Amino acid sequence: MITLTYRIETPGSIEALAAKIASDQSTGTFVALAGETEELKARVAARVLAIRPLPDADRPSLPEAGDGPFKRADVNIAFPLDAIGTDLSALMTIAIGGAFSIKGLSGIRVVDMKLPEEYRGAHPGPQFGVAGSRRLTGVRDRPIIGTIVKPALGLRPHETAEMVGELIDAGVDFIKDDEKLMSPAYSPLSERVKAIMPLVLDHEQKTGKKVMYAFGISHADPDEMMRNHDLVAKAGGNCAVVNINSVGFGGMAYLRKRSSLVLHAHRNGWDILTRHPGLGMDFKVWQQFWRLLGVDQFQINGIASKYWEPDWSFISSFEAVTTPIFSPEDCALPVAGSGQWGGQAPETYRRTGRTVDLLYLCGGGIVSHPDGPGAGVRAVQQAWQAAVDGIPLADFALSHPELARSIEKFGDGKAA
Repeated sequence: MITLTYRIETPGSIEALAAKIASDQSTGTFVALAGETEELKARVAARVLAIRPLPDADRPSLPEAGDGPFKRADVNIAFPLDAIGTDLSALMTIAIGGAFSIKGLSGIRVVDMKLPEEYRGAHPGPQFGVAGSRRLTGVRDRPIIGTIVKPALGLRPHETAEMVGELIDAGVDFIKDDEKLMSPAYSPLSERVKAIMPLVLDHEQKTGKKVMYAFGISHADPDEMMRNHDLVAKAGGNCAVVNINSVGFGGMAYLRKRSSLVLHAHRNGWDILTRHPGLGMDFKVWQQFWRLLGVDQFQINGIASKYWEPDWSFISSFEAVTTPIFSPEDCALPVAGSGQWGGQAPETYRRTGRTVDLLYLCGGGIVSHPDGPGAGVRAVQQAWQAAVDGIPLADFALSHPELARSIEKFGDGKAA
């Protein structure tokens, strides 16, 4: 059985709506059917397993819902594997998609999903994940420290390369294109690859360290996306940014089956699905699809994010991508980003279980350091050293000028 947990809100009967979801999303429709036999229902009908009441809501999540009170409950509904199989598009269509159109709901949110053993091995999962990301960057026993090329748009290839060269010399582990940068006329992917990869490879030859550069290869045409992939791979690159909502399940599946690159997932667009607490779905559910399809690294915002997401949501997302669906190998490397600089390192370390298995991604928090991107890299490295050693940042900064200057610039939380 595939079990979905729906958080239902209604001015009517929770029990009736739970039964309707189970019926409408499997064998039933708006009238009785002669062919809906007991034998057929036993094979493929969804069924309500449990209803756990929650406190009523004063106001409806959907404005046209009428007068309250609005009853709420978490409802477990199980779908037989025979009805869905292991196809992720079928799972999204049957167990999730149609439930939102049912009349009588003033709110509905998918908050959990448990998949049966048959899904293990039905999809490729991460090719590199945590272990592969560490192996390819050569980073052990600390976070992988990364940055984003900024400004996000507008730099020409040679200008991007100048910044990349300074970041590489400063000892950064990971650099990525901003998710908004793919292959515009002023900076075609082919020209960026030509400008950047020689710097990466030259540094590797001299030092033995290969900085991981994630090029934006997303495209609505899977064949074009694969051509972008091949450009990067042929030049010696080992990572790609994929805007997963934009390329879709099919594009991601097509890419993963043929890819030799680490696939760095940007979740832009996920917020559409989740910002209203009474509607949409939790990241805990949504991320399972993409991990099964094969993303290796997953961006999930961070502590004191520059976006809307509260800290507890980041922690929940961190726990989601690091919790096995079936085995540790299907976990993605969590990527903390969005307005990050060294100042969030102690709280990130504390609230994620004192782990260093993450990619800590700072865009402006590195690139806009008052003494330049190189000093920005060193400041973040110093902040993480202080966090792991249990030394207050202010104390550590007394003997580490890059961190001290970073605190001066970003310490009020407004500049990163």
